[in-house]
Amino acid sequence: MRFLLASNSPRRKELLLKLVPAFEVVPSRFEEIAKEGESGKARCLRFAEGKAREVFSRFPDAAVLGADTVVCLDGAILGKPKDEADAFEMLRLLSGKTHSVYTGVCFVTPEGERSGVEETCVTFRSLSDEEILSYIKTGSPLDKAGAYGIQDSGFAAAFQGSYSNVVGLPLERVCEYRKELHLC
Repeated sequence: MRFLLASNSPRRKELLLKLVPAFEVVPSRFEEIAKEGESGKARCLRFAEGKAREVFSRFPDAAVLGADTVVCLDGAILGKPKDEADAFEMLRLLSGKTHSVYTGVCFVTPEGERSGVEETCVTFRSLSDEEILSYIKTGSPLDKAGAYGIQDSGFAAAFQGSYSNVVGLPLERVCEYRKELHLC
């Protein structure tokens, strides 16, 4: 069966290659519109399902994987920063605190659908303004939820849960759904 990743994320592609040696990237046309009062957990699941279902509607004989990641601190959703100033503010908010990273995952196949949300709690060490500015100069935070990558920032003092979830795709959950849908 043809396997499609409904995401342009280079990190998701890199992670998925660890599990699936051959797949195609087909970016979703799903419009990600936030709903007032929606939790981060609900939003990432709705977005993941929307992405997967939209691509599946164009490729109904394929297995389609959609995913969406959000960072939440005290109930507030920290998406991708608008600019460097926004990234700086996000990282200052996260400094010295524990936050949740949620990734919604959805598989849609001709045989059925599986979806759910993975949560990982990440604790940042206290960051100086200089560290934050230095990281922002790399350009890395501008395309990441919460303005950081756990794999390249060095900010995480500890985490509880799936490391790959924080990078953008919880491999453990992807494996679970692949088995349930007889895709491996």
